[in-house]
Amino acid sequence: MIRHFDIRELDQLAVDLTQPGAAAELGILALCLVVAWVVVRLMRGRAAPADSIWFGNRIVDGVFFPVLALVFAYVARVALEATIKPAVFRVAIPILISLVVMRLSVRVLTRTFPNVSWVRTVERSISWLAWLAVVLWVTGIAPMVLDEMDDVRWKVGAAQVTLRSIVEGTVTAGVLLVLALWISGGLERRLLRNATGQDLSLRKIAATLIRTVLLFVGLMFALSAVGIDLTALSVLGGAIGVGVGFGLQKIAANYMSGFIILAERSIRIGDMVKADGFEGRITDIRTRYTVIRSLGGREAIVPNEMLITTRVENLSLADPRVLVQTGVQVAYGTDVRALQPKLQAAVTGVARVVPEPVPGVHLSAFSADGMDLVINFWIRDAENGQGNVKSEVNLAVLDVLNAEGVEIPFPQRVVHAVISKENAGGGEADGRVPSAS
Repeated sequence: MIRHFDIRELDQLAVDLTQPGAAAELGILALCLVVAWVVVRLMRGRAAPADSIWFGNRIVDGVFFPVLALVFAYVARVALEATIKPAVFRVAIPILISLVVMRLSVRVLTRTFPNVSWVRTVERSISWLAWLAVVLWVTGIAPMVLDEMDDVRWKVGAAQVTLRSIVEGTVTAGVLLVLALWISGGLERRLLRNATGQDLSLRKIAATLIRTVLLFVGLMFALSAVGIDLTALSVLGGAIGVGVGFGLQKIAANYMSGFIILAERSIRIGDMVKADGFEGRITDIRTRYTVIRSLGGREAIVPNEMLITTRVENLSLADPRVLVQTGVQVAYGTDVRALQPKLQAAVTGVARVVPEPVPGVHLSAFSADGMDLVINFWIRDAENGQGNVKSEVNLAVLDVLNAEGVEIPFPQRVVHAVISKENAGGGEADGRVPSAS
């Protein structure tokens, strides 16, 4: 049965909006918006939280403002319903509901998936759908559209599925998944707040498990809301198991390796490691991969399975101290025994050099031009770079050598000149005169 749109409802709304009571409604609605803005401003305080889901960056772009405005507007409509026929509130409340949905979905998706291109497309789609729903509801077309969608049905197995149930279930599923992402993101931020070292890895695995469980529960509710029989998922689960066994075993291995790494804490966030020839600091451990950032700013995404099955050099597993080495050459004749303690004291005085173990100065070799000294020292913060601290140590060594008058020798060579009898002016034939330079 085809239902026709009754334009009289839209005409009546236009007439109601021109009545004197609409001006009073408009003033009360403006007051509700101002009160909501003031309440949010007082609760947020002077310092705006960075990228806050509740408060946003400018108060009105957060979730809290449209929620409060919706509550105040609904209370005002109920209070005035006995004296004023609602017209402005009939339009404003659906708009505020759509704003709540858009602000919540956009904020949660942006926080959960930062710098992802497809998020912008999803945000635009949600905005267009929300505004379309508002237009349909305000104009009175929504009930007619829902009834027509209810007539479009087909049989899936033993169940009857309608287009309306699919649309309503999809919307419900989207809301449930957004809420699951929001709750899991909030719990993850609380768990990882002020966490360092070994505690950070434990909290990371807890946050990952919480997000996985919440998304799984949200997905189950979403499938149930769409109308899918969850008992039929047993067959799907068997098919997924076969797929994992054949085609997705690498991905499954990476996910399991991620949980193993986080659980046994052999590799932790903040450790300096060398994996697959790439050396750097671990900045994040995800369920599928680990991010390693080199001191030069480059980042490597290493699959977790590689960190489990191959050799990984961890420079800070048991001890965060890292040995750094530099060297200098002094001229022959230098009193090395007297110079060693002075160099040790100078190296120890460098800010990032740890006093224990004591820096060492060793005579490593006798070269053609001078004596080679090797200077070993330890630092505790290798993630801040080694070249800068080595430069500071070299400058401290240079100051000591200059103060003590110790010479850093230039390359020396011995040249033998052969002078013939004719060129020597009657001198001894083939005389060899050594010359040093």
